[in-house]
Amino acid sequence: MTWQPGRDKITDLVSDGELERVEPSEDTAGRLLQDATRHLDTAAVALSTGDLSGAYQLAYDSLRKSAAGLLAVQGLRATSRGGHIAVQDAVLAQFGASVRALRSFARIRRARNTFEYPSTTTPGPSVDDVNDAITSATAVYDAAQKILQQNILTQW
Repeated sequence: MTWQPGRDKITDLVSDGELERVEPSEDTAGRLLQDATRHLDTAAVALSTGDLSGAYQLAYDSLRKSAAGLLAVQGLRATSRGGHIAVQDAVLAQFGASVRALRSFARIRRARNTFEYPSTTTPGPSVDDVNDAITSATAVYDAAQKILQQNILTQW
């Protein structure tokens, strides 16, 4: 295996069927990061028009796809069993010490679930919530770009 930080966590996620090994793909990583940057652009537009739920969802999706891009280039992909939490756990184990914004992943994911599946007592996202999600997603996108550019030929 090519990953060192988080090696035990990645091994456990694969053994538990939450991540699967696939062909490592720079192309897939690139497509995921392209989606991530478009989602950030669209989130800003949604925020400006008052679509706070849509903006939050897009910011979260950008964060998740940036993280998934880091996995794709390593030949890892979340299974339906592992889903978004497996992506979160994998990138936190590998990059959480160096990419501070990844530490927001769980909080943003939980809030997104609350906003997407509201109860009668759960408010939707505020402008501050959306701005926070966009800021975090942008930082994760930027970090993923940098990590991939620095390591794509040497580490993976």
